[in-house]
Parts: sequence; C-alpha cells; structure tokens
Amino acid sequence: MRSKKSFLQGALFGALIVLSGAGIVSCGVRLSKDASSEEKVEALKKLIDEKYMGEVDEDALKEGLYKGYVQGLDDPYSVYYDEEETKELYETTEGEYSGIGAVLSQDLKSGVITLVQIYEDSPADKAGLKDEDILTKVGTLDVTGMDLSEVVTYIKGEKGTEVELTVLRGEDADEVTVTAVRDTVEAQTVEYEMLEDQIGYLAVSEFDSVTYGQYEEALEALSDQGMEGLVVDLRNNPGGNLNTVCDMLDLVLPEGTIVYMEDKEGKRQTYSSDDAHQLDVPMAVLVNGNSASASEIYAGAIQDHEAGTIVGTQTYGKGVVQQIFDLGDGTSVKLTIAEYFTPKGRSINGEGVTPDLEVEYEPDEKDPEADNQLEAAAEAVKQAVE
Repeated sequence: MRSKKSFLQGALFGALIVLSGAGIVSCGVRLSKDASSEEKVEALKKLIDEKYMGEVDEDALKEGLYKGYVQGLDDPYSVYYDEEETKELYETTEGEYSGIGAVLSQDLKSGVITLVQIYEDSPADKAGLKDEDILTKVGTLDVTGMDLSEVVTYIKGEKGTEVELTVLRGEDADEVTVTAVRDTVEAQTVEYEMLEDQIGYLAVSEFDSVTYGQYEEALEALSDQGMEGLVVDLRNNPGGNLNTVCDMLDLVLPEGTIVYMEDKEGKRQTYSSDDAHQLDVPMAVLVNGNSASASEIYAGAIQDHEAGTIVGTQTYGKGVVQQIFDLGDGTSVKLTIAEYFTPKGRSINGEGVTPDLEVEYEPDEKDPEADNQLEAAAEAVKQAVE
C-alpha cells in the first residue's frame, strides 16, 4: 500500500509530466537574467492575476513574501512576524496577557482539552474553574478536537470582557458552565517548595519579564523557611529574556562576569554580577536536552563560577542571541545578532553545557511521581551541606 507521502510525491511528479508534455506556455511575461527582485515580484503578480484559478488573498501573499525573505537566511532563529504574531510574541516575552489565567493541555489522540493549572486569584479561579476540568465549549463553540492554539485565541480577549466556558468535572463528568471576566494575567513561570532535609526546590519554566520577581520571591520564601541547600530545575526550559536571566544570576553569583556577547564585527558586550547578593548555601542546577538559550547561560555561569553542580544531561546548544526589531507597522522581525560565551569564554553553540553529574531520566512504572534526576541533584546538594 502506498503511503500518503508517496502519493503526494507521485501527484506532484504527474503534474510536472503534464507540463512537460504540453510544453511551457508563454503568457507575455519575459524577464532578463539580471531583472530586479521588484520586477520579478510584479511578473509573478501578473501571472497570478491573469492565470491562477483559486481565490487570492493579497495580504497573505505579501506576508508570505516577507516571511520567505527572512527564511532565506537559513537561520531557524530569525523570523518575520505578522501583526497578530507580533502581538502574541510580546505577550510571550513579557509574561503578561489579557485572559483568564488557566494553563491548557490537549491530548493529541483524542483532542480533549484539559485545564491542567488554574492560577491562584485569577479570573478562572474566581469563576470556579478547577484543575483537571475538561473544556468542551467556549461560548456556544464546541472546542473538542479543535487546534489548541486556536482555542486559546477564543479564550483570550480584551480586559473586562466576559467569556463563557463549559467544562466536564470529576469522575461523573458533571457539566459545569461558568462565566469568567478577562483581566491582565501574569504567567506563573516559577514554582517552588521545600524538599526533605531543608533543601529548596525552584523550577523555572521560561525566562520572561515577570520571571525575575517570581524567582526573587521564591528565594526569599525558601530562605525564610530555613533553606540549607537549593536545586534549580531548568529542564525543558527553552530560554527567554537575556536581561532577566542575568538579573536572576546576579542574586546568587559573586561579583564577576555572567556572560558576554560578540556581534558580527567582534564588538563585545559583557553582563556582570555585583557583590550585593550571593547565595550562601550549596546549589545544584537540573538540565536536559531541552534546556536552551537563557537556561544554558544560567547553567554555564553557575558552572564557571563553581557556584553549584550541574546535574542531568547535555543541554540543547543554542549559543546565539536574537533581538526583536519593531518595523513600525505592527509587524516585527527577530534576527540573530550575536554569539554568547560563558564567563570562562566557552562557546556552547551547537555543543551545549555538559553536566558535572550526568544522570539520564529513568521513568518508574511503579511510581510515576518518582524523579531520579531530581533525587540525584538533591543528594548532591545534601552531600555538600554535610
């Protein structure tokens, strides 16, 4: 049985055969080999206007042109964003948005959408939504099986407006309908708790503008509880804001270099910590193959300053920095502008950070909550305390 992919390839090849048999048809558009890009775009537009039989969205054509231009750099980190994508990008990097304060997850097989986390004192919390509620409708729209990112756009909206949500709750799948009033919500990027032996645990999911305050608050709370050691969990953290991660490291490192960058002309910019703050308890940082960018800056700085033990597996290896440029019309472009280096001058681009203590994650079928990597990190901190 032929696969769908091979069928598509065959169909495309068949189209080429038809063209070859019919000959290449001239339609009055002739370009010289040294024609400008503007002339070529005009020629393509003329052909589409005269010959293309489908519906034409002029705005989509233009946006596709801009996206393709930046894609021509062959850099996965340089991206053009249209107006809607730019708005979402800024919401992501700032960590604030207008919505209800609920984290959604979707089962890829069934399409079922579950509210996996309700932020405390959020519009969702005030409306009575609970963790593990299964979302079925937004207003009158049935959302089961719908793409999760599209569902989110229906839930988000202007501050002060209402959104009606229907969920199934509990083992009996009781249907509950609530109305939430959208408000400015701060993403919860930091979680913390005290483990055994007075070892603090602090997990950072990404480095947004709001993360520094949450991180500082977590450190203070753990210290007030008598923390004698700390594990910072950066597993699956894709990175984020450079200034944020440097400010966070300034709270735990001694005076010195945190990271430095070099641009295309070799110009160097250095980010440093002062001597105002320094963590005075043993520390471990958990990483894995999905710890990237700002996470690697954090782990690399801790490692070079010998301020803690890096535990887990080799990190992703994204050692370049991007900057977002506002194009003035609501759109933007993100471009790679520099490479960064750890305090000791290590480039981790394409290499990653190698843990001091390599520990592969091993799931425990008998205990799904077990985490052997966290246990190893906690043990390393415990030994350092003793």
